[in-house]
Amino acid sequence: MNDRIAPRSGVAFTLPKDKILCVTDPEGGQVGDLLAFRAADPREAISNGRTFDYEETIRLTTGNRLWSNRSNALLEIVEDSCGVHDFLLTPCSEATFRHFYADKPVHRGCFGNLAEALEPYGIAADAIPVAFNLFMNVPVGSDGKIRVLPPTTKAGDFIRLRALDDLIVGLTACSAYDSCGGSFKPIDYRIE
Repeated sequence: MNDRIAPRSGVAFTLPKDKILCVTDPEGGQVGDLLAFRAADPREAISNGRTFDYEETIRLTTGNRLWSNRSNALLEIVEDSCGVHDFLLTPCSEATFRHFYADKPVHRGCFGNLAEALEPYGIAADAIPVAFNLFMNVPVGSDGKIRVLPPTTKAGDFIRLRALDDLIVGLTACSAYDSCGGSFKPIDYRIE
């Protein structure tokens, strides 16, 4: 059975070693920001730079691992029906909304949702790294420019990640207009 993350909110939970986290976009067109911290020492967290280095790609999908700031693999992507994710952009925040969406109401965004969800685990807001943005469509042009386009996901698309250590996971249903094609929907997850 899936747990549901309501639109524009987030959760945190423990993910034991060798368990699989399955994250599903139930309606299509939604992004989920994923963070992972080593449970034994949450100062060790996923790192986009280490991951790009060791996986030798910015297009992460089945068979790729997500590495930590201490050069340890924390998660392995074991199945991916979408194949389009982002690990370049930081979680949206109040500052993001003021910068990019000046004509829209300010929202605390994924950053604020993750900070609140992770606080009971002793993880402070300043410790939140760049998230692995599930289903987020961020093409990089030949000139190095990035764009944020609507997700390519269809209803039911999913990604399954195996924990390579005992982890604390933060997960959201993203709050940014561009990331989600202008609408906000739920994200489903389950631990297998």
